[in-house]
Amino acid sequence: MPTSSRKKISVWTLSLMTVAAVVSLRGLPMMAKEGLSMIFYILFSAIFFLIPASLVAAELGGAFSDKGGGVYTWVKEAYGSRWGFTAIWLQWIQNVVWYPTVLGFAAGALAYTFMDPSLANSGFYTGSVILICYWAATFITLAGSTFANSVTKYGVLLGTVLPGVIMVVLGLLWVNQGNPLQFMEPGATTLAVERAAHELPHARFFPHLTGLGSVAFLAGIILLFAGVEVHAVNANEMENPATQFPESLFLAAGIILTLFTLGSLAVAAVIPAEEISLTAGLMQAFKLLLDKFSIGFLTPIIGLLAAFGAIGGVMSWVGGPSRGLLETAKSGELPPFMAKINSKGMQVNILLIQAVIVSLLSSLYFIMDNVSTAFFVLSAMTVSLYLVMYILMYLAAIKLRSTRPDLPRSYKVPGGKVGMGIVAGIGLLGVSFAFLVSFFPPSNLPVGNPALYVGLVAAGLVVFVGLPLLINANKKPEWKQTGKDS
Repeated sequence: MPTSSRKKISVWTLSLMTVAAVVSLRGLPMMAKEGLSMIFYILFSAIFFLIPASLVAAELGGAFSDKGGGVYTWVKEAYGSRWGFTAIWLQWIQNVVWYPTVLGFAAGALAYTFMDPSLANSGFYTGSVILICYWAATFITLAGSTFANSVTKYGVLLGTVLPGVIMVVLGLLWVNQGNPLQFMEPGATTLAVERAAHELPHARFFPHLTGLGSVAFLAGIILLFAGVEVHAVNANEMENPATQFPESLFLAAGIILTLFTLGSLAVAAVIPAEEISLTAGLMQAFKLLLDKFSIGFLTPIIGLLAAFGAIGGVMSWVGGPSRGLLETAKSGELPPFMAKINSKGMQVNILLIQAVIVSLLSSLYFIMDNVSTAFFVLSAMTVSLYLVMYILMYLAAIKLRSTRPDLPRSYKVPGGKVGMGIVAGIGLLGVSFAFLVSFFPPSNLPVGNPALYVGLVAAGLVVFVGLPLLINANKKPEWKQTGKDS
């Protein structure tokens, strides 16, 4: 369907779509589990990731707003089709690995809707909910982007922003009544470490560093801020993409930072760090707060809304990166059957293939004993893949400032080449450090065999980074011709 016949996307709608792609209330328990140190993690993630990624994506998105493909186009223009394909592939495949984590959170929220919180600790229940929700999201996406965008917009408003605001308000009421703030008390892990070091236990702004495993959550927390670039593929569906796309990114970044900071503080205020579940921690806090204020009957409703928000976030991602992958198929980077679209213009075979991969990855919940551990293993695998893509994006932005200085840019990172070097350089430092710590098992989770943990994360990285390079090396000349005809 020609772009001109579609309803134009507004700044507000694309901002909400970006917020839906980035913000998931599932991230609040992970940050809250760090206690007062979460402030350090949030500031680190904002300075070394969210701000540089938003600025660089705003420049690249505005410069190539007339082309589809998002990060594929950006990296391709700088380093050629091989690395452009690798970048969009990584954005797509990390996203496929990520689905079982966000839907694992949705399963935890639904457990409270069903009035049986113990279900949140059941791998069989969690895995089953993931499969049902993801296949439903796939079929909704296949029905066309208009309906999927509506689910995304209302999902983020009703299922992410509204519960997030309610959590913040309840947290403020908790503080106002003089209740104890759990994040001001050192957690069990910190107590043990500091007593062993003969130090006075106290809540810490800076993490207690005993090795990279003690900051392993940093990789997962940075992942929570990832995705500001994902809807660049929709930039050319705006009335004036050159200026509206950067505006939508900056608005989204402000909303993201506010929701994450206040929401995670509210969770950490009411639940001791060692008792927080990564998949059900948000609902643990909601149940405690709602019962405290004698409105516990709202718990199932909040659980349903939070699950709807998680599904809305999935809807935001199902169509985005896979649309970018479709562009690579049309360019001849993938076999022709990957370029197949249905009557609604949706990339049918790509969507079905990613649904099968999600189903296979979800089997970890059926196999592993601890739901939180399965959740974090998938998160670590996701972040290692995604950060490689961000490295390519930053390098592309730096190179294009030199090789394409006259390229019209509706928004430019201030400071010329030096400014871009500083901003993208800060981003590179942040993602490189997070990439390193993603291979270290977190000291505050029962990961079982550390070697198995590292092996799973490393194997995922090797396989999923190696595949696009292998496909590119073996692509056929006729793919490109067929792709043009599709």
